[in-house]
Amino acid sequence: MTDRKRPFQNPLALAVLVLLWERPMHPYEMAATLRERHKETSIKLNYGSLYTVIEQLLREKFISVREILKEGRRPEKTVYEIQAEGETELVEWMRELVCSPVKEYPQFEAAISLLPVLPPEEVADLLEIRLGLLDKTIEGFDHEDRVCREMNLPRLFSLEGEYAKAIILAEYKFTKDLLSDIRSDAGRLRSMWSDARRALLRSRTSARKKGKASKPVDKKAEKQRGAKT
Repeated sequence: MTDRKRPFQNPLALAVLVLLWERPMHPYEMAATLRERHKETSIKLNYGSLYTVIEQLLREKFISVREILKEGRRPEKTVYEIQAEGETELVEWMRELVCSPVKEYPQFEAAISLLPVLPPEEVADLLEIRLGLLDKTIEGFDHEDRVCREMNLPRLFSLEGEYAKAIILAEYKFTKDLLSDIRSDAGRLRSMWSDARRALLRSRTSARKKGKASKPVDKKAEKQRGAKT
């Protein structure tokens, strides 16, 4: 474990280190392996960011070029391998991620924190739509669970799916409870929300009127308008 600031926090860099810890690979093989293992559902993957991450790891001397392969007229393939510094970074980074909770910034949480911009009745309708979409997501997880059981896949290789499903189920429960509380006006949630929103709208209207009243008159523009009429 270490308290130093890491040179980067991109989970894709962590995945590259893990792959090269297993064996030397070229970028195409890295991407193919991650997709084959369905890791793109947990780690954002595209070739542009993959090559950027590889360059960063090279600069930090966490990885190095092992060899460059050339087969006939095909483009060259650069094979990379992990270095001792990279293994140290990998182990320390993994330990930190597993043991230390960090503040993340989900978009839904951001929207929840800014809800008064919308009326509660509209939010209730939108939450109903969200619940329907979450239902479909949960059905997808259930299907994956059945496939894993049929394949006798060891649990070790589906833990990220378990975690993702648990997060979605928690979001589903929160959303369903919030929708119920809005519609039933539990704890005067809806009525206080509506009152606060009306006050904010009155304040906005008043501020706009004051702004127009205090706006300096453009005498030259007025003369031009008068001349036209």
